[in-house]
Amino acid sequence: MTKFQLERSEDASGVSGIGIVAEGVIFKNGKCVLNWLTSLSSITIYDSIEILEKIHGHEGRTKIKYD
Repeated sequence: MTKFQLERSEDASGVSGIGIVAEGVIFKNGKCVLNWLTSLSSITIYDSIEILEKIHGHEGRTKIKYD
């Protein structure tokens, strides 16, 4: 598994804040699990890191930081 974090430089939605807002893992089959560290916490499964980035990347304002 590969661990990662989402780091936001700007909060476009006004919900998640800035800095490290989520943590996750990528499994060998490419699927990802994302755990939000915000007050509105949730866990979501994605088919790939590319899909996750399209949804949560906010046009480059959120970066994926690999551990």
